[in-house]
Amino acid sequence: MVRAIRGAIQVDANDRDSVISGTTELVSAIMERNRLTPDDVISVLFTATPDLTAEFPALAARKLGFHEVPLICCSEIDVPGALPHVVRLMAHVETDRPRAEIQHVYLRGAVALRQDIAQ
Repeated sequence: MVRAIRGAIQVDANDRDSVISGTTELVSAIMERNRLTPDDVISVLFTATPDLTAEFPALAARKLGFHEVPLICCSEIDVPGALPHVVRLMAHVETDRPRAEIQHVYLRGAVALRQDIAQ
């Protein structure tokens, strides 16, 4: 079965290390909590709020071994009052887990974005 997994993290600043380390933390948590390997991942769409321009979040996934997984980065809509410094992702994965067992991951300040599904 194909499932979509959502996640987000608020990073500390618009610098390369913050974007890479925050995205690494997010991707690692999603993979661990859903018991996945890079071979299970079909594709990942990353977005970053417009105030994050120092690095592509997808680079963190590449460093984690996502060498053959299609990845893309986009800019999030610049909504007034939106939470700043946020990297979001939607991963499409192959898994036998039922939809109700998929763990969406929201970390740091991004927990406020989806308290209904944040783990």
